[in-house]
Order: sequence, then C-alpha cells, then structure tokens
Amino acid sequence: MAKRETFTRWDASECLKTEEDMALYLDAMIEESNGDPRMIAVALGDIAKARGMTQIAKDTGLARENLYKALSADGNPEFSTVMKVITALGIKLHATPAQAIKPRQASRRKSAAELAAA
Repeated sequence: MAKRETFTRWDASECLKTEEDMALYLDAMIEESNGDPRMIAVALGDIAKARGMTQIAKDTGLARENLYKALSADGNPEFSTVMKVITALGIKLHATPAQAIKPRQASRRKSAAELAAA
C-alpha cells in the first residue's frame, strides 16, 4: 500500500520576511490583479499577517477578526479600511501612468497646484 502524502496550505505571509519582500509582493499582486480589488485586499492581509495582525488591528483601531475577514478572498473592505491598513503597514502608495505619455502630451500636463485651482 502506498504511503499517503499530506500537504499543508501554502501561506504567502510565511514568505514575507523583509520590507522589500512585502513591497515586491504587493506590487506583483497589484500588477497581476487585472483590477480585481480582492487580490489586493488578500495581499494586504498576507502582509498584515506577516507583520502581526494583532498589532495592525491596534494601529488601525479595527478589530482583528474584522481585519481577517475584510482582507480575505471573500472580503470586501471599504476604502477607508484599506487606507488604514496601508498606513499601519507603513506602505507608501504612488501612481504612474499605465501607458507612456507622448512627448506633446507631457508639455500639457498640469501641476497639482494648477489642477487644484481649476
């Protein structure tokens, strides 16, 4: 009789050891998400688990159980929750154009102050 193998579920949070690991993982999940916010929420949940969900809960003022639920594949966190988690994780978000800006368009770009004044 063949020996039966047992497998454990892979947990990304166990592989996230450094700040760089966490940032690269989140970037990859954003890139691969194709606009699916659940993938980004799951990535944030994995990073929060790697850092310590109890501490993230304290830092955000949210219940640990609610964070686990919101940052799961079945969760649907509010944007305010996502931003609280990002802040607690010490992550800095930035935006880049999805496509390269054509040279003539670049000269027409407005500064943030110009946009705010408009």
